[in-house]
Amino acid sequence: MRRSSKAHWNGDLSTGHGELTTDSLVLNKTRYSFNTRFADGIGTNPEELLAAAHAGCFTMALSYALSQAGLKVADLDTTAVVIADMSKSSITDIELTLDASPIEGLSEEGFLEYAIGAKQNCLLSKALAGVVISLQVNYKDLHQHIDGNAKSVDHVS
Repeated sequence: MRRSSKAHWNGDLSTGHGELTTDSLVLNKTRYSFNTRFADGIGTNPEELLAAAHAGCFTMALSYALSQAGLKVADLDTTAVVIADMSKSSITDIELTLDASPIEGLSEEGFLEYAIGAKQNCLLSKALAGVVISLQVNYKDLHQHIDGNAKSVDHVS
């Protein structure tokens, strides 16, 4: 499988502007600029697109794993927040927050295992292995935070 997108930029960083286009045309000459990245402006930016891609990848990986186990998946809502340290020119953290509808026959502990597996196995999580990725899971009465640096899980109410 190959997927591609195109970026066009005109001008210098602070006054220039660009457009992003995907092969599917979901983005079609979508504006991006210094203001959409570092201030307020109409358009998008690379970090926002990365957050959307990671949220989508993680959620699909979780849905796939649950479906493969024969479970009937309802609503899975994921928010991804990309945290960039521009002084170091690096993305330091990604915070995933998952809110899920109850699934018949699946306990909180069981769901948590699937969510952690999806976080570890989603293609974008793997590609971003150098970035700290945390996960907040809200499922039934479970409100669990998995620190991206932690090896074990601690319960958060």
